[in-house]
Amino acid sequence: MSDNHVGLAGGRAPRRAPGWETLPVIRYPRPLVDGDVVAVPAPSAGVEPSHAARLDAAVTSLRSRGWQVRVGELVRGEGIASGPAPARAAELTRFLVDPDVRAVVPPWGGEIAIDLLRLLDWDALGEDPTWCVGFSDISTLLLPLTLRTGVATLHGQNLMDTPYRVPSPLLPWTDVVTAPAGAALTQGAAEAYRGSGFDDYATHPEVDRFTLDTPGGWTRIDSEGDVDVRGRLVGGCLETVSHLAGTPYGDVARFAATHAPEGLVVYVESAESHAADTTRRLLGLRYAGWFDAATAVLVGRTRGADLPGWTQHDAVRHALGDLGIPVLVDVDCGHVPPHLSLVNGALAHVTHSATGSSITQHLV
Repeated sequence: MSDNHVGLAGGRAPRRAPGWETLPVIRYPRPLVDGDVVAVPAPSAGVEPSHAARLDAAVTSLRSRGWQVRVGELVRGEGIASGPAPARAAELTRFLVDPDVRAVVPPWGGEIAIDLLRLLDWDALGEDPTWCVGFSDISTLLLPLTLRTGVATLHGQNLMDTPYRVPSPLLPWTDVVTAPAGAALTQGAAEAYRGSGFDDYATHPEVDRFTLDTPGGWTRIDSEGDVDVRGRLVGGCLETVSHLAGTPYGDVARFAATHAPEGLVVYVESAESHAADTTRRLLGLRYAGWFDAATAVLVGRTRGADLPGWTQHDAVRHALGDLGIPVLVDVDCGHVPPHLSLVNGALAHVTHSATGSSITQHLV
């Protein structure tokens, strides 16, 4: 089977732009080594006093890996966001363009990172690639950075999740940012996930083990049969990136035409939307062309509510089930721990069968 075709799913070859042989390549930040600087800005929510001890524990976990850590002045800000949008944009920019900073990892997500998009100089941010890491509202920044500049970004754990021990066959973000250029990183479906509840950081700020109490596994929802597909990864949190569709910050079709002759593996994950809202958001992305060049779609496991007679699986099946490509649900890529580390822009090979599921990312 050619690397450029949908596999046993019976789909279609991805579209190729004219002159695809000379398309711009994805640019990967250089691997982190001992002594490198990891910066912690707060482009969305800050850390309230009750969680300060968890912040300290997370910073300590980075230093234990041999890295220096710089914490931004807005990180301990409170409210809907850590500070005014211009101040948050300036803090994020300062770290991303600093040649000494090799990774930027916010404490966690939030609500309104979208207000930074019009304030950022995207060309400047793409000049010297720096690993930008996070998920949830942080994906509102990660995805445009990759789509607009061709620089790889990392959808994985946020800083406050970093002390957790990520179970095999998943990888923590710290393993990805230290991988050598051209590496192939293989992960698989988690054997178990956290069925309910959250750790209380105020009471247990140094917790480093997830409570994984429910059997895991990915499910193919569009049809039956094995899956063997390839494509470049793009995606993020459904509640936030869905607002980018149709804007200069969410032009997935353009990215596919200019950077991904192999096609795309699109992943999305819902933080909390109920099943009807998930349906609407997925259809909105479909109408915006997000899946036109896709070879597969991965949908993260969610705690979003089912509705009477309409489940989250129904939502995905209704919106995407007739695309003619594999659609996998309950993937470990969102707000339900543990978390896959997914590199926007990486060339991914996704397999799924009765014997297991895997995703290998090639940093090429």
